[in-house]
Amino acid sequence: MNASFWSLRDRIAVVAALVVPFAVAALLVPFRTSVPNTDAALVLVAVVVAVAANGNRLAGILAAGSAALWFEFYLTTPYDRLAITHRTDIETTVLLLLVGTAVTELAVRGRRQRMLAATDEAYLSALATTTEIIGAGRSSSEVTDQVGAQLTSLLGLRGCRFEQFSFGGMPRLQADGQLHWRDGVWDLDQHGMPSTSVELLASARGATYGRFVLDPIAGALPPLAARRVASILASLVAAALVPASRTRG
Repeated sequence: MNASFWSLRDRIAVVAALVVPFAVAALLVPFRTSVPNTDAALVLVAVVVAVAANGNRLAGILAAGSAALWFEFYLTTPYDRLAITHRTDIETTVLLLLVGTAVTELAVRGRRQRMLAATDEAYLSALATTTEIIGAGRSSSEVTDQVGAQLTSLLGLRGCRFEQFSFGGMPRLQADGQLHWRDGVWDLDQHGMPSTSVELLASARGATYGRFVLDPIAGALPPLAARRVASILASLVAAALVPASRTRG
């Protein structure tokens, strides 16, 4: 997810954070005289956990606040009013809010760890696949096509192509993940990727054997780790092209 934009999943989670606790509290209204308030609060905590696990931190906090509000409105006396007269109900409402916020933080951290693990696996898979096809003696075109597809996925590109005998004249993605353009460094964190094509050189042992021309989505910001992995993939391609270049010479 771009740092400046929410994914569709996060936007849906925010809507759910506002709507679902209200709906669940309303469903509990027919049973509010027979079901203990603590049990109803646990049901609402489960709702908060579900929203937080499938959204972001804001969604979880909104869900906790919404759950506490509708618990107090529908399930504590006097009913259907934003007022609490019993100390135990006040304590339960406060605990609902606090517990909801706490489990939100735990759910968000768990989601982040799962995302990091999946991302690391994707990076390792790309490197392993490229190493395997190079080791298998595949043709240069097969290698560059495979890496081009991997770069498109890793960097979220519209497209990617390899040019073996031309480079220069474009913004250049460097090995450190920075984007150099017009004798300066393009601020990716502020501007995201430019609307123009970007080159990623395939270099090895101090020599350049071609470039990948990246067609980015303007404003998108691939993670720094993804940009560095992309540079490693390009270097592997260059290393695979060294023998072919020497043979032609």
